Amino acid sequence: MKIFINNPQENWVVDRFVEEWISYNKHLHTNDIKEADLVWIISPWTWNKLPYKVLKQKKVICTIHHIDESKFDNKEEKAFLKRDKIVDTYHCISEKTEEQVKRKTRKKTFNLPFWSNPKIFFNITNKENLREKYGISNNDYLVGSFQRDTEGKDLVSPKLSKGPDQFVQILKKIQKKQNNIAVLLTGRRRQYIMNELKAAGIKYYYFEMVRFDELNEMYNMLNLYVVSSRVEGGPQAILECGLSKTPIISTDVGIASKVLSSESIYDFETYNNPIPNVDTAYKNSKKYIIPNWFDEYHKLFRETL
Repeated sequence: MKIFINNPQENWVVDRFVEEWISYNKHLHTNDIKEADLVWIISPWTWNKLPYKVLKQKKVICTIHHIDESKFDNKEEKAFLKRDKIVDTYHCISEKTEEQVKRKTRKKTFNLPFWSNPKIFFNITNKENLREKYGISNNDYLVGSFQRDTEGKDLVSPKLSKGPDQFVQILKKIQKKQNNIAVLLTGRRRQYIMNELKAAGIKYYYFEMVRFDELNEMYNMLNLYVVSSRVEGGPQAILECGLSKTPIISTDVGIASKVLSSESIYDFETYNNPIPNVDTAYKNSKKYIIPNWFDEYHKLFRETL
């Protein structure tokens, strides 16, 4: 079995997935789509950059990360149906996404979360030295958010699927108990949250782009990581927090219910002071580490063929 995986190189987490897959599965990988037995479209929005005639002749598996129904208009539906003609199997990274996909196609679907890399994400015990390295006070109650929150080029509009408005409201609730609250942000397009934090008088630190080793250090500095999304496929932050033993709470999106304790999952409308459970998150996250988790993907690809 030879697999061709499309590599969009978009400076996004998918780039790491592609790199890790190829690194651990060289015996299955080919750079030549024509000699592949299976084409894996890991970035569904880039499928039309591949040769259509070749795709029609191959077995094709397409990853769907998540579907934001609020944005799934006629244009999105037409694009989905057009791509659907060349797809044999859909790989959905959460049960919720699979339920959405099943309503839109009769093609075979599988639910399989992405993996996490324990060589990148792990617990670091000396927290004080880490904070000193990044100029962060050890007196801060540090809350993290490491995903894009702002739409488009205007760098103003909130990316509502990620719930940045909800994130800010939760911070205000936490602030009532922790007046030493501070926020740690990384990644591009964080302008919406930064503007809201300035307006609320909440201290924050911002590191726009960081290496993976630095990202792991930032997880390890946190008192709390908050996932406030309305729609998610993963997010990978859940597994990364689990492996680094970072306290985390989350809305019930993506893989949250597979990894986190029920007491760590909250509904924004009835926010009930969720409690991070580091031990449960760590135990469940270990299930998805590589290289062992690749075995599940091997099974998926064999069933597609």
